[in-house]
Amino acid sequence: MLSKAFIPYGGYFSSPFAKWQGSLATAHAIKLAAETSQRWFAQKGWDAGMYEYLILGMTVGQPQWFYGSPWAAALIGADKIPGMLITQACSTSTTCVFQAALGVDSGLYNTAYCMMTDRCSNGPHTVWPNPNGPGGEVLSENWMMDNFNRDPWAKNAMIQTAENVCKEAGITREECDAVALRRYEQYTDSLADDRAFQKRYMFPAEVQVTRKKTALVETDEGVMPSTADGLAGLRPVLPDGAHTFGSQTHPADGNCALVVTTREKARELAATDGPEIQVVSYGYSRAKKGYMAMAVVPAAQMALEKAGIAVTDTAAVKTHNPFAANDVYLAKQMGIDVNGFNNYGCSMIFGHPQGPTAGRCIIEGIEEVVAKGGGYLLWAGCAAGDTGGALVLKIG
Repeated sequence: MLSKAFIPYGGYFSSPFAKWQGSLATAHAIKLAAETSQRWFAQKGWDAGMYEYLILGMTVGQPQWFYGSPWAAALIGADKIPGMLITQACSTSTTCVFQAALGVDSGLYNTAYCMMTDRCSNGPHTVWPNPNGPGGEVLSENWMMDNFNRDPWAKNAMIQTAENVCKEAGITREECDAVALRRYEQYTDSLADDRAFQKRYMFPAEVQVTRKKTALVETDEGVMPSTADGLAGLRPVLPDGAHTFGSQTHPADGNCALVVTTREKARELAATDGPEIQVVSYGYSRAKKGYMAMAVVPAAQMALEKAGIAVTDTAAVKTHNPFAANDVYLAKQMGIDVNGFNNYGCSMIFGHPQGPTAGRCIIEGIEEVVAKGGGYLLWAGCAAGDTGGALVLKIG
């Protein structure tokens, strides 16, 4: 499907993800991502002038978001380039990388910067005029909670979509708890040897503490330890449901970025003599109304088909799993071991800042495949509106 778009080895980073209302709760998401990018460029010895286009991925509004991508480009030091804003809920990073790859593949530009960022904390409270309301009473929306709790089309909360899938597919509470425990154990693998795996890609965020003092956020914040007994003792979120707060994700804040460019430029920018990372294919889908977790499978199947491979040909699989049922359903439908994918981390454990979530998972997947000696990476995830997105990357 794609043949000319590459990601330089090491041409990416993710900040730590911080819990909702945690250390990143008051930092402007665009400014923080741009400042983090500038410090990362300085470490790499890169000039932001090499970028020809910027793709900004965000889902939660921030002050002056109207100027999003051109403002972000200027803030990273590339004030002569335009850009675009992509907002596609949990699939935002997936689509950012694909759009950047399309631009490179078509010859529109040679080097694009994908910067994905969100701050779920202290989200906007939007007010619209309503002259025809009683006494001119305004219309209002809590950007985060109102949308998490009600899809305007399916008329239900996101947790309900997961429970709908559990009921139809016969997924049990015990299966969800077992996957949640396994995912926590996989995340702890990334902490071994003084966080050796995470240090391959994680770059600290610097936040303002006082007018004269800053602090580095160097590790994930808000990850809750899991045990079998602890998970079993939690109440389901919905009556008679399969999910507890231990088997679903939590809102978070953070940012990440990936460079997408030509093969020649990727070789020039790659850290050491690292492997080639090619963006091969993209998949998308929409499940039936109110069954979001099901959307991952057809998106993954489309990406695999366009890449000309089967899931058994992949070296690693990473998913966005806001609910444990996502992974249980995918494993059953695609005939793979539910315990064998999402190594080293996933959004169910380290949190879900929306825009950068898939980006971090893709980056982790790249590093996992590199550690295995190369091969194909399948990334797939669901998104609000019962949709799904997927990518296949070839590494080696």
